[in-house]
Amino acid sequence: MSPEPIQLVWFKRDLRVADHRPLLEATAAGPVLGLYIYEPEILHSPEFDSAHLVFINECLAELEAAIRDLGGRLITRHGEAVAVLDALAESLPIAALWSHAETGNAITYRRDLRVAAWARRRGLPWREFRQDGVIRRLKNRDGWSARWQRLMNQPPLPAPSRLQAPKIPVESAGRLSPEAAGLPRSTKSDVQRGGMKAAVHTLESFLQHRGVDYRTAMSSPVTAPESCSRLSTYLAYGCISLRSVFHATRKRRAELVDQRETGGDVDRRWFGSIASFEARLRWHCHFMQKLEDEPRIEFENFCRVFDGLREDFTASAAGRERLERWKAGMTGYPMVDACMRAVQATGWLNFRMRAMLVSFAAYHLWLHWREPAVFLARHFLDFEPGIHFSQFQMQAGTTGINAMRMYSPAKQVIDQDPHGVFIRRWVPELAGVPDAWLAEPHLMPLSMQDRAGCRVGRDYPAPIVDHRDALAEARRRFAAVRKTPTAREEFARIRERHGSRKRTTQRKRRVRPTHGCS
Repeated sequence: MSPEPIQLVWFKRDLRVADHRPLLEATAAGPVLGLYIYEPEILHSPEFDSAHLVFINECLAELEAAIRDLGGRLITRHGEAVAVLDALAESLPIAALWSHAETGNAITYRRDLRVAAWARRRGLPWREFRQDGVIRRLKNRDGWSARWQRLMNQPPLPAPSRLQAPKIPVESAGRLSPEAAGLPRSTKSDVQRGGMKAAVHTLESFLQHRGVDYRTAMSSPVTAPESCSRLSTYLAYGCISLRSVFHATRKRRAELVDQRETGGDVDRRWFGSIASFEARLRWHCHFMQKLEDEPRIEFENFCRVFDGLREDFTASAAGRERLERWKAGMTGYPMVDACMRAVQATGWLNFRMRAMLVSFAAYHLWLHWREPAVFLARHFLDFEPGIHFSQFQMQAGTTGINAMRMYSPAKQVIDQDPHGVFIRRWVPELAGVPDAWLAEPHLMPLSMQDRAGCRVGRDYPAPIVDHRDALAEARRRFAAVRKTPTAREEFARIRERHGSRKRTTQRKRRVRPTHGCS
């Protein structure tokens, strides 16, 4: 008697059992074998850090236990995806391959093309399903918001009540450690823990108490770690689905409305914070859609009229020195340096500070966005390619359809860290500098520098560039390009293809699109 055909469920960045349509539908078709592949091309890409692998392994440990408790089996393999799948298909009666569609970087895009070709050669069905609001083969954004809303309005799918494991014994390669993968030791020591339980706990703590000041506290690096949702990493690896977050948020809002209408004591701050967070759930997919529609923006300027604007300087000796000082957190601008050091230690930074880092590299230092983007992708534990590259280009001014965002690092100190709590933690050289001078310590009189125990140029670097001069030159160069007829034609094309169609109403406080779900 021939063995029963196996439904192979390929887990990628969807490391959960609830609201997982491929797993649920495969379960209805027969015995299920879960698979996760450690792919060397991903592990050794410049965007990958050993902290990512540690997080993935924590997710896999919990996922394996959850699948086992349901009666199923999850195995791992280490190798190129097609080679792994082919070896399994040779040794097992695979009936179909099931997975979620992925909007990833060029590595996963090429991988998926190879897997699709392999499945066709094998005559094996590969059934892919959407797990977010990203739509493949989209011609323009007409109707996109309505389609996103319809998907989110559907209730999240339950986890399977039971899984049937294959009767054929299958060995697993186990979890791959960073050392076994040949990855260098990470600089990170204070990072989020992976897994479905941590994701749910993080969501619940945000909606029940941490998020009350979200709307007003998200911008400061002092208050953001507590007040932001901190779901971005869990969404990036699919420990929880965006739809589950959407429904939990709607439920919480309904509870607050009900409490208010029945005379309960409700903190009014919740309503503004939840509205701001809900908007960011939509923006999460809005930015991912851009990479899905034009994968080239991982490498090329969104708007090609900006080609050649920064490339030559970035490749020069002066450009290389600026890049290295930016990466090291040694620019002489305290908020920039504190943010860079913080993200390399923790893997996370709130959106406004991410935007400032990118803006500073692009406008003050006149660096092309690509190398800084790869560097920060490695250090953002929540690296999501579609959001990351779209946002990098928006902050660098190369989309053609967004306003140029030039941040003043000194103003960010005054606005977001006036007492130096964040800066003194990450730039201890400035610990003795009075609050009044933290924004621009190079302006302190020498006698005060000596009293503060920080001589600028010796203990802490002088500013790498002059703020006003650098931004004036950046504006001049961009203006020269933007006013050309070719530029205006290209801007119109990009707006038609990628611009949001959602109407906005006039409000007293405008909400800027941000990184997604920080």
